[in-house]
Amino acid sequence: MPGRICDVGWLSYGRAVADNGPVLEMTREEFEELVAEALDRIPPELTRLMDNVAVFVEDEPPTEDPELLGLYEGTPLTDRGEWYAGVLPDRITIYRNPTLRMCESREDVVAETEVTVVHEIAHHFGIDDARLHALGYG
Repeated sequence: MPGRICDVGWLSYGRAVADNGPVLEMTREEFEELVAEALDRIPPELTRLMDNVAVFVEDEPPTEDPELLGLYEGTPLTDRGEWYAGVLPDRITIYRNPTLRMCESREDVVAETEVTVVHEIAHHFGIDDARLHALGYG
């Protein structure tokens, strides 16, 4: 069964994490709302094509990649074939704390969250990191 795990972190954006002083304060609920708003901005023509995928918010990424902002785990639509049936949904996870650590303002968090959500959804559609970088979502 083909499958792939794709991720995005601060290094893939070409920015270093600045010393922003204290980390921005934002509750889990507020951050989840930003993720929901970013999902709402995805054009309906695309969201109708999304299939068997769930989006989650977690506070921290896996310990081996503490600056990871988002993670797509699953089988992209472009890799699915006749064998694809009865499988668990693909999983997109957006990580709150690394986003808050790298951003200087609430506006930065909103923008970074939207980029991360689009990036991970693009992986669901089979778009690779090189193409996402070229489109400005790297």
